[in-house]
Amino acid sequence: MSAKPVSKLSTHKPAAKPSAFVTDIAAIRARARKHIEDGAITDSYTADREAVIRLLNEALATEIVCVLRYKRHYFMASGLMADAVKSEFLEHANEEQAHADLIAERIVQLGGEPDLNPDVLSKRSHAEYVEGSDLRDMVKEDLVAERIAIDSYREIINFIGDKDTTTKRMMESILAQEEEHADELADMLDGWTGR
Repeated sequence: MSAKPVSKLSTHKPAAKPSAFVTDIAAIRARARKHIEDGAITDSYTADREAVIRLLNEALATEIVCVLRYKRHYFMASGLMADAVKSEFLEHANEEQAHADLIAERIVQLGGEPDLNPDVLSKRSHAEYVEGSDLRDMVKEDLVAERIAIDSYREIINFIGDKDTTTKRMMESILAQEEEHADELADMLDGWTGR
C-alpha cells in the first residue's frame, strides 16, 4: 500500500479537543441550584469564610480610621507648605474611603456584615489614630499608618492565598495604592525644608 503524499502547505488542522478543566458541567449546574441562598459563595470557595470576614472587618476599621486621620490633617494643616500637603491629605482620604467601600461590599458578598460601630473601630484598626502636632508630624504619622497597612494587608493576602481569589485581588489592589501613598508621603518628608 502506498501512502498518500501529505502536502506541506495543508491548512487542515485536527479538531480541537474539548477543554478538560470542566469535567462535568451538569454537576456544576446542579451545585449552583443546590445552595442558591449563598449568592456568590459556591462549593468551590475553600477559604475559612468567618476568618476572612473578620480580617476584612479589621481592614475596614483600618481604612475608616485612616479616612478620619487624613480628614483631620486636611482641615488642620497650616503653614507655608500647607496648601500642597492638604491636597494630598484630601486625595488620600478619598482613596481610603473608596477602599473601605470595596471592603464593606466584599464582606456582604461573603455573607457577613460590615462592622462600622464607632465604639470599636479604633480598637479593631491596625493603624492608630494619631493627630500629629504640626504639618511635618502629620505627614510622618500618615506614613507610619500606611506602612502598618502595607504589612498587615500583605499578611492578609498571604493568609487568603488562592482560596479566595476575588478577595485576594481586591486586597492586592488596595495594597498597591497604600504603597503609592507611602511613597508620596516619604517623598514629602525627603523634600521637607529645615529637616
